[in-house]
Amino acid sequence: MGQHTEGRRANMVDSHVGGRVRMRRKLMGIRQDQLAEAIGLTFQQVQKYERGSNRISASKLYDIAEVLNVDMGFFFEGLPDPVGGEAVDEAGQSVDRTVRAFLETPEGLELASIFPQIARGKIRRQILDLVRTMADEVEDEAAGGAVRP
Repeated sequence: MGQHTEGRRANMVDSHVGGRVRMRRKLMGIRQDQLAEAIGLTFQQVQKYERGSNRISASKLYDIAEVLNVDMGFFFEGLPDPVGGEAVDEAGQSVDRTVRAFLETPEGLELASIFPQIARGKIRRQILDLVRTMADEVEDEAAGGAVRP
């Protein structure tokens, strides 16, 4: 049988599905309260769904898919096949978590939509180098090291 939750800890599948709901909602520019109203819930319930702390029923997931204009399979993309017996792809899940975390921020979502519009590869690489340098400085500061010039 599937995994059971212990206490109030989120189940991996519930977290994944909730994250996919959040990502699609944000990509469409829909606020939590708008989605909640469209499916007959409170925005707090949508928050709990997106965090994976509450399991989404099949009928509500169907309603959400309709509002977000995706097929039901969208919410399960990236999960291992429960029937095929495939091993969990840890690298793939790590990438999925990274992308989801990036797209869950307003800045990440905007950057992801604008970045491909930069036609010149050289400029895209320079932006990437700038972001890496800034992240390294933050990491150095957090470690108590000196900031590089």
